[in-house]
Amino acid sequence: MTIPAQHPATRAVSESQHETSELMMPQHANALGHVFGGVILGMMDTTAAVAAFRHARNACVTVSIDRVDFREPIHVGDLVIMKASVNFTGRTSMEIGVRVEAEDMISGRRRHTNSCYLTFVAVDRNGRPMPIPQVVPETPDELRRFAAAKERRRRRLEERNEEGK
Repeated sequence: MTIPAQHPATRAVSESQHETSELMMPQHANALGHVFGGVILGMMDTTAAVAAFRHARNACVTVSIDRVDFREPIHVGDLVIMKASVNFTGRTSMEIGVRVEAEDMISGRRRHTNSCYLTFVAVDRNGRPMPIPQVVPETPDELRRFAAAKERRRRRLEERNEEGK
């Protein structure tokens, strides 16, 4: 299967980046006023999906979420900022990195609360994987993230092969 004519063979990281934010309210939190991890995971998945759709310009599905460590709590009243970028692409899949920051709305202080890597696959109308443009890293940070993502992909594939034995 080939990439449709309207899709370029490559796409720069900057073309699909996405940033969003949401004010954390009481319905997002537990009795301690700490935002539920599941709320943050849902926001991360949605933010990453926008970057994936922008990159593929096609429907995409989440196929994996790497380990997520919550470094410190996010509180009711914090503004949660999510930043997503395509780090690496395979033939049909892509790794999206999401950085989560929490901003105290009174002091303006921002803290990095966690990061995560999600893998998405572009799919056609029948749900079958389809080719995507290759990502082209341009900045030193993008090149560093690309190399790290390539290594994570190698390890994921190695683990999957081991599980299949």
